[in-house]
Amino acid sequence: KKSFSSGLTAMEKKLAEYKCNTNEAIQLKLVRFPEDLEDDNTTFNPEYSHQLFGDDEVAFGYKGLKILLYYIAGNLSTLFRIEYASKVNEKFDCVEADDVENKIREIIPPGFCTNTDDFVSLLEKEVNFKPFGMLLHTYSVHNEEAGADITCQIYKADMTCPGFREYHERLQTFLMWFIETASFIDVDDERWNYFLVFEKYNKDGATLFATVGYMTVYNYYVYPDKTRPRVSQMLILPPFQGEGHGAQLLETVHRYYMSSPTVLDITAEDPSENYVKLRDFVLVKLCQDLLCFSPGKLMQGFSQEMVMEAQQKLKVNKHHTRRVYEILRLRATDMGDAEQSRSYRLDIKRRLIGPYKKKQRELAKMRRCLRPEELTNQLNQIDLNMQHEQLEESFQQLVSDYRRVLERLAQA
Repeated sequence: KKSFSSGLTAMEKKLAEYKCNTNEAIQLKLVRFPEDLEDDNTTFNPEYSHQLFGDDEVAFGYKGLKILLYYIAGNLSTLFRIEYASKVNEKFDCVEADDVENKIREIIPPGFCTNTDDFVSLLEKEVNFKPFGMLLHTYSVHNEEAGADITCQIYKADMTCPGFREYHERLQTFLMWFIETASFIDVDDERWNYFLVFEKYNKDGATLFATVGYMTVYNYYVYPDKTRPRVSQMLILPPFQGEGHGAQLLETVHRYYMSSPTVLDITAEDPSENYVKLRDFVLVKLCQDLLCFSPGKLMQGFSQEMVMEAQQKLKVNKHHTRRVYEILRLRATDMGDAEQSRSYRLDIKRRLIGPYKKKQRELAKMRRCLRPEELTNQLNQIDLNMQHEQLEESFQQLVSDYRRVLERLAQA
């Protein structure tokens, strides 16, 4: 019996060596020059791979697994290769390795290269790649490494642009690696708008374009003759994050819809924390010069006038206007002044406590119509333990988020 159990641990040990973390195994690159292929500094890894490899993000059956997904910087032509030091064998190890190749093939479109030579010869044709659609905005960002300003452009594209459908299929594969709950969209639905960010770069005296990121927006119909664009996905690719592209993109998209008389206001689907911070910054930047947000009016509290003006002029919806108001009011408030600071705190906490008050009203209603035993069930579901500490904590968290937005605004 003893020999059996020690044999098992040896086997287990052996099999454990054949487990690889897929976030580390997957190596992504955006290639501009042939030498990028050998340069580890141009490699980046996914934040997520659970959609393909399960919650523990592990591939079984390989030692030293590398899943190479290299993209040409502009049109995103793809090189896909799998490398490993060794693989378990059904005959000897009686276990089967995960079919990594097919998992990846599920999300990348066909027509990719499998060897480096083909990929490098495609790279030479990259000089012919031009952005899709209509140019909306040109801006420059300062690049620390290059020690220079780099020119970027934002385009609005749609499926009628030649080659865009295929390009978009390659582009959207990045969602799987960087958005936790990503899904691919139905590109045949004409209500999708696509906004793309490109960076210009030089290669042998020619100007080329590299893909930086993109945003998809869905136009919901609002009776009788309006639309309500909803931001669905937004991704700035990791090599470009932290350079201010997200704010440029969101502001450009906002301005694009602002100019349309049929747009009611703009919303977002299930926004991440980072997106909310970005949106706070962009909307405050857009709204700060509206008359309704003058310091005198901010001190009088949130008003219907703010809701109307922000929606009509800037297509900002009521919920977001309220946040803009709170941030701008913080800027106008002297938090060292006891009276001003108390007034600000009460104003925010009154909003924060709203949902809890609503629950209490619902409870009071239930008390009138439910039998006691039903009520205890309901009460267990609705935890009314809204302590002052909790409220204070939410308030402090908000204020620190708002201060960050104001700091960024001061630097802009």
